[in-house]
Amino acid sequence: MRAKRVTFRHRWLPYALIAPQILITIVFFLWPASQAIYQSLLRQDAFGLRTEFVGLKNFARLFADPLYLDSFITTILFSTLVTALSMLTALILAVMADRVLRGSLTYRTLLIWPYAVAPAVAGVLWWFLFNPTIGIIAYALDGLGYDWNHYVSGSDAMALIVIAAAWRQVSYNFLFFLAGLQAIPRSLTEAAAIDGAGPVKRFLTIQLPLLSPTVFFLLVVNLVYAFFETFGVVHATTSGGPGNATNILVYKVWRDAFEGLNLGSSAAQSVVLMVIVIALTAIQFRYIERRVEY
Repeated sequence: MRAKRVTFRHRWLPYALIAPQILITIVFFLWPASQAIYQSLLRQDAFGLRTEFVGLKNFARLFADPLYLDSFITTILFSTLVTALSMLTALILAVMADRVLRGSLTYRTLLIWPYAVAPAVAGVLWWFLFNPTIGIIAYALDGLGYDWNHYVSGSDAMALIVIAAAWRQVSYNFLFFLAGLQAIPRSLTEAAAIDGAGPVKRFLTIQLPLLSPTVFFLLVVNLVYAFFETFGVVHATTSGGPGNATNILVYKVWRDAFEGLNLGSSAAQSVVLMVIVIALTAIQFRYIERRVEY
């Protein structure tokens, strides 16, 4: 299929149309990224009165620090769990909502609402629900024989931030999955039903392969979300504790910069985080896209 060619009457019109986007990219991405790279090569005192160029020493110290390597592993575990939980839950809800014939608009509206909640507010909400003293879910778990306490248990704290971060992202994934399901021609599933295929087989053999572009896109978006946009959730629920059990990379950057006043190390961590996300996105587009069935 050939792409439609657009012709502009004025030579500078296409440049004027993309100028705002280029300006936003320069101000909010390229300029901060260049400053982070520059700061990562420096060592400053806590008050910023003396600056010394140290080259790559900040990066060398970073990868020799066992706390940073532990934070690295924690972030990979956290991102994997958030992505899997949010996408699987959203896919199940989208399949169910796609089959609802009466009151479907109400269900869809209710499922979309959580996305309007800020990450910090979502963290506070789940902190109250799982609070060992006043939380209703913690009380229910205690009734089932499980002593929930995310203040002393690292696994409980990790479960709390995973649930809080995934809950907010479910709505976003739900919108894309539902749109993808509704774009699939009904004639395909109806023909399979006439041939005797059950709901599960129709989903696995027809709907899921046709949803693969949506799954691929959401996989990238959710991983980037877990890496970059979950600071508010962690800060409002566990503050990286107990110990360093939930001290993911994006939270460690803030903690080292504003609590430890180690600006050079914090900048180096920001650069590493940016490289990870760029590399992850490039690898997925380069290799996984080949297996996507369009």
